[in-house]
Amino acid sequence: MSAEEPQDDAAEDDDLRYFVRIGQTDLDGTKSVERSLTEMNGIGKRTARIVADAADVDRMATFGRLEDDEIDAVVEVVENLHDHVPAWMANRQRDFYTGETSHIVGSDLGQKRTHDVNRMKMINCYKGVRHKRGQKVRGQRTKSTGRSEGTIGVNVEAIKEDMAEEAAEDE
Repeated sequence: MSAEEPQDDAAEDDDLRYFVRIGQTDLDGTKSVERSLTEMNGIGKRTARIVADAADVDRMATFGRLEDDEIDAVVEVVENLHDHVPAWMANRQRDFYTGETSHIVGSDLGQKRTHDVNRMKMINCYKGVRHKRGQKVRGQRTKSTGRSEGTIGVNVEAIKEDMAEEAAEDE
């Protein structure tokens, strides 16, 4: 009996896709649908649950074991995600150039973010100036944190050495 079980596992492994490609991102096929979708930029836990529900796929099913038509349904929902999520949940609300609300996923999200930061730097708005200087942008404290130089606070050893040198010069 034990010799038969590994053969069944081997047959199940043949059906498993280890990688599922959506857009330009390879997702892990050994994880659940909800969990593997969260590896994609622009999709978190809540959005992954919405994608699985909109595609009529069990969110706890192993992603690599889904049928081709189920995977195609998930890909279709991810590509048209702005139709399935409410406007307040979209990650690109009222785009600067088009004025439209959309939800961007994958490598496009990083490109848009870089483009937005470069636009802020170019027009010299407050956030752009902070980005140029390499300082904190979102109102965090800078007096005691975010220092790029070496020591923070008082260097006691240096002070003792200076005092010892002064004492030696006085003698």
